[in-house]
Amino acid sequence: MSETRSSKPRVAILFGGQSGEHQVSCATAASVLASIDRDRYDIIPIGITRDGQWVRVPSDPTLYEMRDGQGAVIEAGNKTVSLWAGTGNLVERVTGKRTIEAEPLEVGDLGNIDVLFPLLHGPFGEDGTIQGLLDSYGVKYVGCGVASSAVCMDKHLTKTVLFAAGIPVGRWTVISDHLWTSDRSRALAQAADVGPDLYVKPTRAGSSLGITHVTDHDLLEDAIEYARKYDPRVIIERAVSGREIECGVLDFGPENGARASVCGEITVTGTGFYDYKTKYQSHDAVTLTCPARIPSELQERIQGIAVDAFYALACEGLARIDFFYDETTDTLTLNEVNTLPGFTPWSMYPAMWEASGKSYGELITHLIELALNRRAGLR
Repeated sequence: MSETRSSKPRVAILFGGQSGEHQVSCATAASVLASIDRDRYDIIPIGITRDGQWVRVPSDPTLYEMRDGQGAVIEAGNKTVSLWAGTGNLVERVTGKRTIEAEPLEVGDLGNIDVLFPLLHGPFGEDGTIQGLLDSYGVKYVGCGVASSAVCMDKHLTKTVLFAAGIPVGRWTVISDHLWTSDRSRALAQAADVGPDLYVKPTRAGSSLGITHVTDHDLLEDAIEYARKYDPRVIIERAVSGREIECGVLDFGPENGARASVCGEITVTGTGFYDYKTKYQSHDAVTLTCPARIPSELQERIQGIAVDAFYALACEGLARIDFFYDETTDTLTLNEVNTLPGFTPWSMYPAMWEASGKSYGELITHLIELALNRRAGLR
């Protein structure tokens, strides 16, 4: 069996996934599904369960919204979806045991897709894994390629590349799984040497999962163990004071290059930091200001560094670049680069481009058209 192919470009929206950001991915998909131009594109929503199964899901965006801090979860069904290597086709097959061993699987052809929009935050989606699969299968997709996605997902590698490019990133060290399991005392000493005030983070995780702010080094061991629940590689960063300023970078193609949006600012109430709960559950504890109330010359500095970082990391499509600005010393420190920033109603990336003159719907169309006009595979 097969589905009738429409004349419109077919866009597969892929979300959910196996990372700790599964529910955030669903919330991002809710916003994209609510705003995408359905007169222009034929939409195929595909959810990924927590154990990695691809399933066809309804296109109703309200099913995936985050409410009262709780998000949607993609559940397995009696059918799974797969890409057919080398064809760009999606196929769907019935799961479960066959009554007769020789009985053929029931397989349905869902037709060819023109581009895939991966809305997968964190490992197994934002880290180059899905990008590598799509490149090898000859499928076009929105966003950064394999190497850029992998490097930007790894905070240690990101800082290593940016430091080599002359972009200020602050002091850090990485605690590998081997070091932690073979010589814990040395690992703790290496972490403590970074400074008195530290942030302990999983090297490859997003949405501020697994992060601990440590000012008492007696708590370092517990903080590292907590981060290791999300990633066996842990990064230790010296705390940087200052205002949290973000900037969105958007690719305008090979002829026009990357451009930076106006900046936005995050202000957290009290003494906490912008963690998962503050981002997605305690909206009253954080203020997002866009455009940021900063001098034009400072914004231009940030925009310039953001675009430089985008190119240094070989990014494509989009990225959100996060900074700390110390007003006392007039210094900027790049905190991290996110190659698949959130697209939820409270996410800064679409808000910054809205303030720069590109609406949410226009931003989605821009990213899809950019991907459609880019060749598949190595670029």
